[in-house]
Amino acid sequence: MDDWQNAGFGLYVHWPFCQSKCPYCDFNSHVAAAIDQKAWADAYIREINRIAALVPGRSLKTIYFGGGTPSLMAPETVAAVIQAASTAWSRSNDIEITLEANPTSVEAGRFQGYKDAGVNRISLGVQALNDEDLRRLGRMHSAAEATTAFETATSLFDRVSFDLIYARQDQSLQAWRKELQGALAMSVGHLSLYQLTIEDGTVFGERHARGLLKGLPNEDLGADFYDLTQDLCGEAGLPAYEISNHAKPGQESRHNLIYWQAGDYAGVGPGAHGRLTLDQRVATSAEKNPALWLASAISDGGVQDFDGSLSSEDRGLEYLLMGLRLSDGISTQRLSAMLQRDLKPSVLNELQDLGMIQHSTGQLQVTDKGRPLLNQILKKLTEAL
Repeated sequence: MDDWQNAGFGLYVHWPFCQSKCPYCDFNSHVAAAIDQKAWADAYIREINRIAALVPGRSLKTIYFGGGTPSLMAPETVAAVIQAASTAWSRSNDIEITLEANPTSVEAGRFQGYKDAGVNRISLGVQALNDEDLRRLGRMHSAAEATTAFETATSLFDRVSFDLIYARQDQSLQAWRKELQGALAMSVGHLSLYQLTIEDGTVFGERHARGLLKGLPNEDLGADFYDLTQDLCGEAGLPAYEISNHAKPGQESRHNLIYWQAGDYAGVGPGAHGRLTLDQRVATSAEKNPALWLASAISDGGVQDFDGSLSSEDRGLEYLLMGLRLSDGISTQRLSAMLQRDLKPSVLNELQDLGMIQHSTGQLQVTDKGRPLLNQILKKLTEAL
């Protein structure tokens, strides 16, 4: 039951509000005319204290403010949450505290306040570096604002990441090459690079179902975008350490590594998920509606967010599915301990003979050749359990 210590313990704080809803986004985000920052700070603090009573004595490795758009939070709200978490648990000496931010000029103006509050890593939602595609993606900033926000962030924080979406409508490989080379030239330490996916329940999903979302790449062109991304990032010294994340050595997201390496994490905020090891490992999932969550959080009972215990099979499958996203892969010893059985050697040997995985010295990794086929590899491994 101490397995989570292999990856550590983190805190995820979900801020559910945005200025507008992006057409590709399926996250739990909402547009609100007015937000009572003090009420939300108080609710987060109460929830942190409630969870700390369940898992006392932990060393907090990371805090991550996600959303939504956390850069709409007042710096005082962020400071109050960090202070509460630092009081509830001890902090690791090199704690990573990340805040997601949109690169508008207004939000970039809060960066100093976030640094003063204790944030030491910023993740910018840039998404594209040209104005036409930003407009198509429903973003509220310009490419020039994104560049300025990045420069402001790097002047204040040692660690700055930003996101880009590729394989966009009518995007050519040549255009993506130029855009990604421009991003890499900005001396960024971490890039999250996602191929545009069309999710059900989004504006893009509705348009796509009606045949109105034109210019998306076919499967072969999508694969070419992926290969180009790997080549350019590798040449620039930012290899993929996870299927969609690239970093210079030492710049990897420590918080996300807790997820991918099956650590424990507390989830606070509307729709936040968590994994906590109590007498057994449990999954938590909070109420999604912001108003209902807020009312529950400030009530005497707090948010009722336990989904239930995770069986050995559940734990092993999560570790397999999440951990093989990492270039380093997973420990087969840990996996066998979780599943209480080994993966079938015949399946491992078959995939290794095909060049899809590397299996040796107690470590299981997906190869560069196999990474574009990760979903099929995972399907074959899980079906053979």
